[in-house]
Order: sequence, then structure tokens, then C-alpha cells
Amino acid sequence: MKKLFFLTLLAIFSFNLTSNAKENFFKEAKKNFDEDKIEESKFLFQRNITFNPKDSKSYLYLAKIYNYEENEKEELKNLKTTLLLDPKNEEALYMLIEIEIEKSNFSEVKVLTKKFEDICSSYCNKTKSIKERLENIEANNESEQ
Repeated sequence: MKKLFFLTLLAIFSFNLTSNAKENFFKEAKKNFDEDKIEESKFLFQRNITFNPKDSKSYLYLAKIYNYEENEKEELKNLKTTLLLDPKNEEALYMLIEIEIEKSNFSEVKVLTKKFEDICSSYCNKTKSIKERLENIEANNESEQ
């Protein structure tokens, strides 16, 4: 009976530690990110994903880190995962639009911009900028032909 009680207590204690650790990884990673401690924050965001694989915010911050490191492949992977988990994430969608503009993938930019317009609430001011950039690029392409 004592053994069962001890094991139950141990299980409850370890569960509480694990759930607190999940939260602390993201908070600590975000703090490091804000302080420009890129490698430390990258490690902690990855660790947070290990414990909480559906945390879209960690994927978004990893995408920002990979953008800083100029690792477009990993940035794209993390942005797409962010949008898979949180399809209405404006910041991730905006970052993806930026990448597609750089790639000159105008048809994809138009589709993503439409999605962006449908969901925007805090990044709505970026829509005009995206459309202007797209129009300028298309005008330059037409003048070159």
C-alpha cells in the first residue's frame, strides 16, 4: 500500500514538473530571442516543440531565427508548420508572402495575399505594401519584355 501511494505521489510530482517545464521552455526561449541570444533561444524553442509539438508560436519563432540565419529551407518548413497548426497566423502568412515575392512567385503571392486579406486584423496595413510591391514588380517585368 505504501509503495502504491509513493508511486502515485511520484507520478503526480513528475507530471507537474513536466507541465511547468513546457511553459518555461517557451518563456525562456522568447526571453532569449528578445535579448538576441539566438542560439540559446533556438535550442529552447526546439526543446519546447519536443514537449509540445503543436505549439505554433515556437515554430514561428524558429522561422524568424532561420530567417536571421538566412536558412530559407528551414524558415519555409517552420512557417508552413505554423500555418498548418494556426492557419490564421498573420505574421507567418506575411513572412511567407515576403519569401514568395523574393522568389518572384507572383501567382502564389496573389493567392496568399487574398488569404491574408481575409484573416488580417493586426497586420492589415501590410496588404497595401504587398500589392504595391507586386504591381511594381509586374510593371518592371512587362517593361523588360
